[in-house]
Amino acid sequence: MAEQAHAEGGVSPKSETLMEKIADKLHIGGGGDGDGSSDSDNDERPRPSAPPAHAEVTESFADSAASAAAEAKAKVFRLFGREKPIHNVLGGGKPADVFLWRNRNISAGVLGGFTAIWVLFELLGYHLLTFVCHGLIFSLGLLFLWSNASSFINKSPPRIPEVIIPEDLVVKIALSTRYEINRAFANLRQIALGRDIKKFLIAIAGLWLLSVLGSCCNFLTLLYIVFVVLHTVPILYEKYEEQIDSYGEKGWVEIKKQYAVFDAKVLSKVPRGPLKDKKH
Repeated sequence: MAEQAHAEGGVSPKSETLMEKIADKLHIGGGGDGDGSSDSDNDERPRPSAPPAHAEVTESFADSAASAAAEAKAKVFRLFGREKPIHNVLGGGKPADVFLWRNRNISAGVLGGFTAIWVLFELLGYHLLTFVCHGLIFSLGLLFLWSNASSFINKSPPRIPEVIIPEDLVVKIALSTRYEINRAFANLRQIALGRDIKKFLIAIAGLWLLSVLGSCCNFLTLLYIVFVVLHTVPILYEKYEEQIDSYGEKGWVEIKKQYAVFDAKVLSKVPRGPLKDKKH
């Protein structure tokens, strides 16, 4: 029994030392794993890093491409040298919406009404003063009878709105009309002074074209043709803008060539007026 106890006592220190060694190794390995995991965690954490060099190159390339695209877009030929959309060229607002058929019902109603007026005065031979007088007679007679008969038929009398033209509207119209007339007079003066032969030729061609149209039709028909053109040409141009501008550019280049030849052979030999007015 003593020997057995002594044997067990001898085995236990060895087993304890062996267990301690295994525990130490496990502890060391665990510590190493912990450090490794912490290192891996630190590696996985997002660290602020400087942007790569190729990012700046990409941004600069994108900026240059955008500027080049903007320049190319600015250099695209537009009819009459316009830089704004056709909606803004027509003045914007409700008139432009009517001409561009933004609301089909309103545009069709306006065009139909103007067509009815043209048919009434041009084809049927109705006179403007007669039409206005007959319209007023009919409207006033109907409203007068309705106002007096409302008490007998137990109905409310007609509500006739009070129409007052605002002063600001009249002033704005007068100022805009005055500005356009003064600008037309200034352009006519510049043309008459012989300073710009190109404007002179354009004015002569435009007046001659108007005289031809005036000999073919009266003023109401001419006004109706302009109105129909305003209701058809802008919407077609907005729909086929790129194709029309392409053909317009080709035609404009050809016109410039012919004008250069005409200028070299004819216009350069025509004496021109003084560039500046004489000071008294």
